[in-house]
Amino acid sequence: MIDEIQVENLALIREAALVPARGLTVLTGETGAGKTALLSALKLLMGARADKDAVRDGEEALVVSGRFYGVALDGLEDADAEADLRELVATRRVTADGRSRVSLDGRMASVGELARAVAPTIDLCGQHEHQQLMKTSQHVRMLDAWAGGAVAEARAAYEEAFTAAGAAAAELARVREAGEASSARLDEARFVLQRIDAVDPREGEYDELLEELGRVEHAEALAVAASAAHEALAGEEGAIDALGGAVSALDSAARYDAKLGEFADALREAGYVLEDMARETRDYREGVEFDPEALAQQQERMASLQGLLRTYGPRMEEVLARRAEAADLVSLVDDAAERECAARQELDRAEAALARAAAALAEARAEAAPRFAAAVCAQMGRLEMGGAELVCDLAPLEREQWTKAGPQAVEFLFRPGAGMQARPLARIASGGEVSRVMLAVKVVLGEADEVDTLVFDEVDAGVGGSTAVALADVLADLARTHQVIVVTHLAQVAVRGEVHYVVRKTAGEHTMPETDLRRLPDGERPAEIARMLSGDATETSLAHAREMLERAAE
Repeated sequence: MIDEIQVENLALIREAALVPARGLTVLTGETGAGKTALLSALKLLMGARADKDAVRDGEEALVVSGRFYGVALDGLEDADAEADLRELVATRRVTADGRSRVSLDGRMASVGELARAVAPTIDLCGQHEHQQLMKTSQHVRMLDAWAGGAVAEARAAYEEAFTAAGAAAAELARVREAGEASSARLDEARFVLQRIDAVDPREGEYDELLEELGRVEHAEALAVAASAAHEALAGEEGAIDALGGAVSALDSAARYDAKLGEFADALREAGYVLEDMARETRDYREGVEFDPEALAQQQERMASLQGLLRTYGPRMEEVLARRAEAADLVSLVDDAAERECAARQELDRAEAALARAAAALAEARAEAAPRFAAAVCAQMGRLEMGGAELVCDLAPLEREQWTKAGPQAVEFLFRPGAGMQARPLARIASGGEVSRVMLAVKVVLGEADEVDTLVFDEVDAGVGGSTAVALADVLADLARTHQVIVVTHLAQVAVRGEVHYVVRKTAGEHTMPETDLRRLPDGERPAEIARMLSGDATETSLAHAREMLERAAE
C-alpha cells in the first residue's frame, strides 16, 4: 500500500507529493495538465525502464521517492527472517544522461530488487498497461484465489504430487546415468571403496585415538608426575603430615583463644581434601601402563587414518561421505537392473498419484471457472459494457507441459458481444474496455486479491451518463478492499473520492510551464466538480456539484 510519493524534476513537475487515502483517491485536471507524469513516477518505483527524456529540461536529474506499507521482502538480500512484510522507503534517481540509481531503506539496490519489492503490490491499469490482467500466467492465480478452499486443497495436493514425481524422475535418471558410468569412473569408485574399507574407519574413532595416543606416548612422564604428587602429599614429612602438625599445635592452644580452634577446624577440612588427592594420585600412578606393542599398533592405526584424511579429507566426515558415494555408484552398477526397476516402479507410482491429483484440481477449477466468469460478467453488466463477457478458458496441457501451477492453461478471454468469438483480451479489447474488465475482476476478487493498490487511468474513456454513475459505484465498492487511485474526467467518479487531488499546468520560472499537484480541501472541491460538469463554475454547476458531493457522502 502506498503511503506517500514524492516527485522532483519529472517532465513538467518541479516538485510534487501525493498522499493517497487507504480507500479511493481521485486525480482530476484539464487534459494535458500532467496527470500521466504522476503515473510515470509510479512506474519508475515499480522498476520500469528509465528514460532520460523524462528529466525536466535544465535539471541534472529526476528523483522519485515512495513509502510503502505491507511490502513483501522475501526477494531482498536483507530480508528480515522474522517478518516478511514491513514498511519500505524506495528512491529512484535518473540523471539527464540516462543513468539510474536505486536505494531501498537508504541502502543501494538494483532495479530488479526494486521491481521485486514494489511491483507485485500494485496494478497499473491504463490505456497501455494492465499489469496483472495482461499476464496470462497470473490468470490461474486469480481464479484459484477467488475459488478459495476447494481449489486450494486440490492445488496443494497437486503441488505435493508434482514435486514427488519430479524427484522420482530425477532418481530414475540418476540410476540410469550411474548404470551407464564409464569404466574409468567405476574403476576409481571401486579403488576408493577398497582403500577406505581396508582401513575401515568408524565415526569418532580418529578423535578418540588422538586423545588416547597422547596418554600412551607419555605414560612414563604421567606416572612420574602422579608418583611425585603422591609423595609430596602422603610421604614422610609430606603435606599431610605437616598439616597434621599444624592442627595439633592450634588445638593445644585453642583453650586460651577460641579463634585458634576455628583455624584448626579449617585446616582439618583441608586435610580431608589432601588425603583424597593422595589416594587418587596413587591410584592413577598404579593405573598407568606402558605397552610398547600396543603403542606401536595405535600409531600404525593413526598413520592409516591420517593417510585417508590426506587423500579424501581433511575431515573424517568427508572420508566417510566419499566412501558412501563410491559404494552407491558401485552398487548402482552392480545392481543396475534391480535399482532401475525399483526407480521405474517408484516413478510410475508417483505419476499415477500426480494424475489423480491433476484430475481433482482440473475438476475443482472447472467447477469454479464459470462461476468466476459469471461474477465478473455481472460487474461488467453494472458498467454497461454492451453485452461484453469474460470467458475463463481452461485448456488441458500435455504431461510434458505441466507445471507446478497445474495441468491446465488458464486464460481470460474477452467476447465483445453475443455471438462473437472470445479472444485473448490483449488482442481484441480496447484500453478502456480492458481497464473496466480489470475493475470488474478486482471487485470480484475482493480481499482474496494479493495486490494492495490499484491505479486506474483511462478507465472512464468513452463513458458517460448512467454508465459513469455505475463506474463510480463499482470503484467505490473496490475501494472497500483495496487502495484505489483513479485519474478521471468524470465528476461522478471524482465526488466519490476520499481524497481529491487536482493537477494544473501553470507558468513557472522563465515562462517554462510546470505541473502543480495540490490536494483539495473540502471547501474547494465543489468548484473543481463544477468545472468537470460544465467547464466553468457557474451558480448552477456549483449547486449541482454540491448536491453530488452531499449524495456521495451519504
